[in-house]
Amino acid sequence: MDTTPRSVTRLIEEFHRLPGIGPKTAQRLTFYLLRTSKTQVDQLSDAIRDLREKITTCAICQNIAEQNPCNICRDETRDRAMICVIEEPLDLVAIERTREYKGLYHVLHGAISPVEGIGPEDLHIKELLERLRDGEVHEVLLATNPNLEGEATAMYLERLIKPLGIRMTRLARGLPVGGDLEYADEVTLTRALEGRREV
Repeated sequence: MDTTPRSVTRLIEEFHRLPGIGPKTAQRLTFYLLRTSKTQVDQLSDAIRDLREKITTCAICQNIAEQNPCNICRDETRDRAMICVIEEPLDLVAIERTREYKGLYHVLHGAISPVEGIGPEDLHIKELLERLRDGEVHEVLLATNPNLEGEATAMYLERLIKPLGIRMTRLARGLPVGGDLEYADEVTLTRALEGRREV
C-alpha cells in the first residue's frame, strides 16, 4: 500500500515530466515545497500562472514577449538592416549576453529534423521571408546550432534567401559541433559573432 498522499505523488510526477528533472530531483523539489512557507509556494504558483497568461509571441520576430511587438523589435537603436536567425528564444538570450550583436532577431522555434517529423512548414520561415521582402534588411546572420539539424536548416534558408540578393553570414566556428548556443559562454559566442562568414 502506498503511504504517500496523492497530491504529493502528483506533484512529483509533474516535476518529473520537466526536461532535466529525474525522479529523485522531482521528489526533492516536492518535499522542499512542503517545508517552505505558503508565501513562497504562492509566489512560485503565481509566477507559473503569469508565464502562461502574460507571455505571447512577437508578431514580428516570433520571440517570446509580454508586449507585442517585443522590446527588441521596438528598440529604435537596433540595427534594422540586420537579422539574426536563431532556433529558440534561449539562443537569443545567449547572444544578448555577449552585448556584441546590435541587430534584430528572428526565432524559428525549432530546426528541420526529419527524424522528429519537423519540416520547414513547422518553423517560422514564412514570416522571415515576409520580413526580408520589404528591402530594409541587408544582412541575415544564420545562427542555427552547429549540429545536423541546425546545418540542414541553415542550408534550406540559404536556398530561399540567396535569390533575394541579401548578404548572408554564418557564425564562425568556435562553437562546438553538436552543441547548443544556450550552453556557450560569452567569450566563445562573442568570437563567433565577430568571425561570422559569408555563405
